[in-house]
Amino acid sequence: MGSWPLEPDRDEFLAMAREVVGRVADFVETVAEQPMRPSDRALDLVAEVPGDPPEDPGDLATLLDLVGAGALEAFNTTGPGYLAYIPGGGVVTAALADLYADATNRYVGLAAAAPVLVAIEQSVLAWFARLFGLPDTAQGILTSGGSLANFSAVVAARSQHLGEGVASGTVYVGEHTHASVAKAVRLAGFPEDNVRVVPSGAHHRMDADAVREAVTADRLAGLRPALLVASAGTTNTGSVDPLTALADVAADETLWLHVDAAYGGFFVLTERGRERFRGIERSDSITLDPHKGMFLPYGVGALLVRDGERLRRAHADAAVYLADIQDVYAEAGLPNFSELSPELTRDFRGLRVWLPLHLHGVAAFRAALDEKLDLASVVYEGLVADGRFDVPYEPDLSIVPFRLREADDARNRALLEAINASGRALVSGTVIAGEYWLRVAVLAHRTHRDHIDEFLAIVTDAADRAQAGRTVA
Repeated sequence: MGSWPLEPDRDEFLAMAREVVGRVADFVETVAEQPMRPSDRALDLVAEVPGDPPEDPGDLATLLDLVGAGALEAFNTTGPGYLAYIPGGGVVTAALADLYADATNRYVGLAAAAPVLVAIEQSVLAWFARLFGLPDTAQGILTSGGSLANFSAVVAARSQHLGEGVASGTVYVGEHTHASVAKAVRLAGFPEDNVRVVPSGAHHRMDADAVREAVTADRLAGLRPALLVASAGTTNTGSVDPLTALADVAADETLWLHVDAAYGGFFVLTERGRERFRGIERSDSITLDPHKGMFLPYGVGALLVRDGERLRRAHADAAVYLADIQDVYAEAGLPNFSELSPELTRDFRGLRVWLPLHLHGVAAFRAALDEKLDLASVVYEGLVADGRFDVPYEPDLSIVPFRLREADDARNRALLEAINASGRALVSGTVIAGEYWLRVAVLAHRTHRDHIDEFLAIVTDAADRAQAGRTVA
């Protein structure tokens, strides 16, 4: 190291960067063959994680050895066989963006601190808003993920419709609304007893008529209906709620309509997605997760709000030490992101979205998303053709629930374990209407037709062995 230990010189830094980038390249090159989930060795590696850091410098290669081994003893969320939960992305060009953003380390909470960088991030958010048909009044914020985006949406809805009178406010969610919404509602101060879980209609979609009935009952009881949460792709089943019908209810009943599109939102780039999301343009707010549907690294969600001023009023606060620079670039249309979310200090998330979009072009993302819709149909059709599985409905997006016919939950859990034990695919389970179901989620950008064909062969083999009375584990 140079004279200052925390400041490697150019040659030293380039040597370290080559070490890291080389390992990343090796990782990506072998990702399709990497284990799908942690093995028994994971606990041995946990024991190797050092405790307190040393006084003297360590060796970069040795430290990276442990991190790399740990990355292999994990869910392979970026691999082509990862069909569990909601796959992560890991587009490598976003990692380059993160390196640049982290090294320059500019503060983007206030426009005055980094106007060009704020403009870069704002351009992404404005494009998101246009994708969903929101008006020019819309404003967005990039968050750490959908959970924080849902929280800020609930806070904005509370501020607009209830002010400080949150105790009498009611919230309407579906049976398959993401758990982060329930947490957001609780953290925003709503009483748990004021959350109405609306039953589902066909294909596990929220029943708009049931929402109307619940709102009417609450008004008669002296409560104040405030927020309706719809889903544009539930995590559990992949279903898209009837957004137009729910928008009608929200308009008639003066409710804030929030659409959780964290998983499914970016399918709007495709013709099929736009059709299935008809009505979303009437929402008051939308949650998105670019680290899902845009295949980006974990840690970037988004919230769009139809009237950006409502988002700002719900989150803005004054700090005397920032007064001189608070509104320097307001006339240029640059927002202060610190006024739009709970975060004052945060990283420059916009670059990890902006750089891949401008580098690869939107068409590349659209083609990948269209491919995932096609692959989900292949899964559905393959399972239906087998005849031994209950596959209740064609997928709205890219999630396909299924289970063995005339088999109890234990046998279906064993089937899931057999599939996952193959080491080539990983699926997850869920509970729908009191029964255990397997679910396939196709969203990894590296998953292609050959991987889906292999997955269906694995499922067929596991079912054959189960049917023959042999253990499927």
